[in-house]
Amino acid sequence: MPRHYRCQKIDHPIKIDGTLTDPGWKGIPWTDDFVDITGEDSLKPHFRTRVKMAWDDEFFYVGAELEEPHVWGTITKKNAVMFEDNDFEVFIDPDCDGLNYYEFEINALGTIWELSLPKPYGEGGVPVLGCNLPGLKKAVHVKGTINDSNDLDEAWSVEVAFPWRELCKYNKNRPSSPTPGDLWKVNFSRVQWPHEVIDGRYVRIPPHGTPIAESLNPEEQDHPENNWVWSPQGAVNMHLPARWGEVEFVVS
Repeated sequence: MPRHYRCQKIDHPIKIDGTLTDPGWKGIPWTDDFVDITGEDSLKPHFRTRVKMAWDDEFFYVGAELEEPHVWGTITKKNAVMFEDNDFEVFIDPDCDGLNYYEFEINALGTIWELSLPKPYGEGGVPVLGCNLPGLKKAVHVKGTINDSNDLDEAWSVEVAFPWRELCKYNKNRPSSPTPGDLWKVNFSRVQWPHEVIDGRYVRIPPHGTPIAESLNPEEQDHPENNWVWSPQGAVNMHLPARWGEVEFVVS
């Protein structure tokens, strides 16, 4: 069954600095810890990942904490293919129809990729690139030293504020915030690559030692990376919106 989360409304905007220390997060519960994308217990993630969600009249807030002893990142170009780095991903389908949904990805350097799918890849969907939300706010905080292989890190965390007025294109052009009791289909994914250290630098180990295929659809590639998610998909495929979690917007 898809995971369910009661997303609480807050009285004051959350300061987006990546730390999750803003008072607005106080009392907001964490999700269950992430699991393997397949849901198989034998593939339990070896690093903890969890998320908080909140909302107000302007934004849908997401805060994530990713345990990580080796925080690294390489991609600095906006809207590059972000899952070639370790990353954190958000999938949002406001009207729950499995169509015209939004995807957000960010790495530990704070570089982002935004895209949308008119329908899932498996149904012939072709990604629409550069679907940037102008009012979006995001930040990353590293508990440690990024790209330094000489020490061990603790974690990295992410905060994102998604503006309702710009998510409306994925919600049948409804620009306002949700009505209490509304349900959205949402899921989160963490892509975690194996790496090696070469001359003091972290280097991702690609599939079978070869460069990543020239494809935007990760399900078309034979990746050895870990995929850890909030709501298990039952397959190595994030693009099954019906299996995403349910976020219920509540006022208390």
